[in-house]
Amino acid sequence: MAATRKKNRTARRILAVGAGLATVGALVAALPAGASQDAQDRHGSNGKGWGRMVDVQLLSFNDLHGHLEPPTGSSGRLTRLKADGTTELVPDVGGAEYLSTHLRQARKGHRYSITAAAGDMIGASPLLSGLFHDEPTIEALNAMKLDVSSVGNHEFDEGARELSRIQNGGCHPTEGCYEKGKRFKGAKFPYLAANVTDEKSGKPLLDPYFIWERDGVKIGFIGVTLEGTANIVSAEGIKGLKFGDEVETINKYAKVLERKGVKSIVALLHEGGLPASGAYNYDCDTPGAGAGISGPIVDIAKNITPQVDALVTGHTHQAYACTIPDPAGKPRTVTSAASFGRLYTDTTLTYDRRTKDIVRTAVASANHVVTRDVEEHGKITTLINRWKALAAPIANRPVGHIAESIDNPDGVIEKPMGNLIADAQLAGLSPADKGGAQLALMNPGGVRAPLTKGTDSVVTYGQAYTVQPFTNMMTVVDLTGAQLVTALQQQVSGANLAAPKILQVSRNFSYTLDMTKAGADRIVVDSVRLNGEPLDPSKSYRVAMNEFLTGGGDGFPVLATGANKLVGASDLDVFIAYLTANSSAAEPLRAPATDRITVVK
Repeated sequence: MAATRKKNRTARRILAVGAGLATVGALVAALPAGASQDAQDRHGSNGKGWGRMVDVQLLSFNDLHGHLEPPTGSSGRLTRLKADGTTELVPDVGGAEYLSTHLRQARKGHRYSITAAAGDMIGASPLLSGLFHDEPTIEALNAMKLDVSSVGNHEFDEGARELSRIQNGGCHPTEGCYEKGKRFKGAKFPYLAANVTDEKSGKPLLDPYFIWERDGVKIGFIGVTLEGTANIVSAEGIKGLKFGDEVETINKYAKVLERKGVKSIVALLHEGGLPASGAYNYDCDTPGAGAGISGPIVDIAKNITPQVDALVTGHTHQAYACTIPDPAGKPRTVTSAASFGRLYTDTTLTYDRRTKDIVRTAVASANHVVTRDVEEHGKITTLINRWKALAAPIANRPVGHIAESIDNPDGVIEKPMGNLIADAQLAGLSPADKGGAQLALMNPGGVRAPLTKGTDSVVTYGQAYTVQPFTNMMTVVDLTGAQLVTALQQQVSGANLAAPKILQVSRNFSYTLDMTKAGADRIVVDSVRLNGEPLDPSKSYRVAMNEFLTGGGDGFPVLATGANKLVGASDLDVFIAYLTANSSAAEPLRAPATDRITVVK
């Protein structure tokens, strides 16, 4: 089962759900006037791309997460590395209107241009998109002329059945159509999920690959999500699905594409790496190929067949354009464009018509900032305003006040926003009739945005929703002191060894994290304190956390062993209740101090 670029409508299946899907029309931009003689020789003297060598432009991005409006606070900034080795902040970046304009401008003069994404286009979205089950984001991606995307873990936030609707269209099964006379048409681009299969039949949930073709130039795309998706989404929505090994799956379908005569292949992979610098323009090939990047993508890239010519990645929300050696030891481009539409990657793939393959030595790739000094894309501006009008009665309701912005910075172990949420959960679940919680733990990935102070101190429902968009139910369970220590150790060991996930903790809980050590030894056990007192390994404590953590999500299996579970209100309701009860226009809330986790470096 595969998608091929055609002008007519093609059939598409998701677990036996058939539907038509209009593919994006062929791009018609010609080569710019005044092209050099060398370029004419490569692309054909008539300027129409019939020479032996053809430069194919690949524009890519990842982890948009429904950010249609320009992101705020730390979510709307980037770090730039300057020539002297110092860094500077690049403010006011991102926004779907501007991303679309930058993509349109980048395509000018390129007869062969493809736009691809590496997952998490939807899910964990701000209210403007999340309130409407991400229909606005799919409409925006259609308007951007996205050609193809892999799924990411967040495409499964509402389960496989909802993902089917997102691909094929139709009104929401319980909430119906949001606008009178308008039916959601679904994604015009194919979502690829080669490694997501039905446990019984073994058939892929979605198309495993997509073949882009123009003037005889063929590029194959294989899309996969991370194998660990089942550990980081709700189990109910993915019941009956299997998430396979990324390398094995990509290698399998690379052979399939080769048999179909497609030798130029790009993998869209929702898994990523961690560059040594957070600057978007850091050269992670210094001092050697891929030397400046770590994380899961390194081993994955080193084992994916050399038949694959480039990897577009995501998930870690980092920015990089590296070369990592393939199994044959030859350099291969691996890219990621941060998150929230703040960057896009422009990669040149030089296609040899005779061999039908990419000339790897000619591949060039770079990340570009989505600035807001360009004209907005009118169609997407209109789309945003239309959905904002529908959301306004809910989004604009005041729920609290802040004295300053409460940040959620990337790459920081303890975050002010994470501390505030943990405090809110402890306050909401500590009454005896609410669970009697003695401390609270919050998964860092569930904190999606900062609270950015505007011209006044008001926090709206829409802002609070953007911080906590999953609407997880809160729970309180019994865990022993020994189990709590194990949970802290699982932050930096086991599934989280390569990429630690540091839980955000309530104000009455503290410990030391020694980053000079390795694995579980990073937790200084005798430093763990609750209300200033050492934990008793055999004593039982009531712990508040969301249902995702109670299920062992994010690599915390010990949290799934808690006893005497009580289910409370949603995390969003608990958060809003805390903001309302603890702030006012006269006494707005300040950002909590980040003094709960002592870090030794």
